[in-house]
Amino acid sequence: MQIRGGKELLSDVQEKGLCVDCGGCVGLCPYFRSHRGRVAMLFECTLDEGRCHAHCPKVEVDMDAVNRCVLGVPYTADPAGTIRRIVKARAGEKMIGRAPYQNGGAVSSLLALAFDSGLIDAAALTERKGLIPRPRVVTDVEGVLACASSKYMASPTVSAVHEAREKGYQRIAMVGTPCQVTSVGQMRCNALGRYDSDPMALTIGLFCTWALDTRDLVAMASKELDLSTVTGMDVPPPPASVFSFKTTNGTVNLPLEKVREAIPDGCRICPDMTAEFTDISVGAMEGDTTWNTLICRTEAGDALVDEAVSRGYLDVLPMEPEQVEGLLKASSAKKARALTKAMEDDLLNNGEGTSALRIDRAVVEQICNYSACASGGPAGG
Repeated sequence: MQIRGGKELLSDVQEKGLCVDCGGCVGLCPYFRSHRGRVAMLFECTLDEGRCHAHCPKVEVDMDAVNRCVLGVPYTADPAGTIRRIVKARAGEKMIGRAPYQNGGAVSSLLALAFDSGLIDAAALTERKGLIPRPRVVTDVEGVLACASSKYMASPTVSAVHEAREKGYQRIAMVGTPCQVTSVGQMRCNALGRYDSDPMALTIGLFCTWALDTRDLVAMASKELDLSTVTGMDVPPPPASVFSFKTTNGTVNLPLEKVREAIPDGCRICPDMTAEFTDISVGAMEGDTTWNTLICRTEAGDALVDEAVSRGYLDVLPMEPEQVEGLLKASSAKKARALTKAMEDDLLNNGEGTSALRIDRAVVEQICNYSACASGGPAGG
């Protein structure tokens, strides 16, 4: 990993339009701040190396190094990363009715158990004020339940991890999208040797095909509805092809293709659909949104799910083979699309300049060949 400073972060990420407002550079120093979906440098930084650059998920990310650091195994072409088991899950008897869960409630249930059992003392989550997502440090189950909804927008959630560390919490959980958990994975690699210990007691990833630029979505939605009335949002399964806003006055639908115009360019080079650098990954189940798809990736994740089932926090059932196959196919397709785009933009394995991603050439070939999407050919190693 080649680490640079704040000025290089501007040129390598922000000026290329790759920033996804994950919050990895926010809250580390006085220089970077996030406001309504955009990150800006407030003052000039002259450091040659900085954690802002080291944590960013859109510059010089060595996927193999992060995978080995977080999961202890090499990064491979496996469509959804390291999988110990994959099941369908939903809130158990102990959690039923405690919050208006967006889908099955698996994430809230796991975090509730983590607090109740003393596994964690804080969690970095995302809340929403009206339409605007905001990072939040919570320290109890009530705080978890207050954040229980999907946001669909880029949010500087990683800044809440930095805030929790600054406040002295030692056992932190984090729930985030692939870019956010990649940033936390970069942090856990501790490239600059700034941390005495790993503060992450639990990482839960959220499946994500894309997120939306907050400012662009706000501008788009404000033409169609009163933003102060928004209570939730959803992307119904096909063939609906709409983005739904739930408001106090009913549901307002926008064409999904129109809303997709608010996807940041940085999303288009993200090869991760299932948040691979985590203990547990969770997403909505295709065909039945009363359940979640849940992937255990680590021994700790496995143990937490087992405890959640035994104590009534979670119900789990086996996934149907065709559901697993569909998930892996979608994950593989996203990897191939992202790597093809990164190659086209000279952001993958750039031997002479800055790269967004660094992935072994053989792995790149396997991913693209597996998905029959190797247009442009493999980038140089």
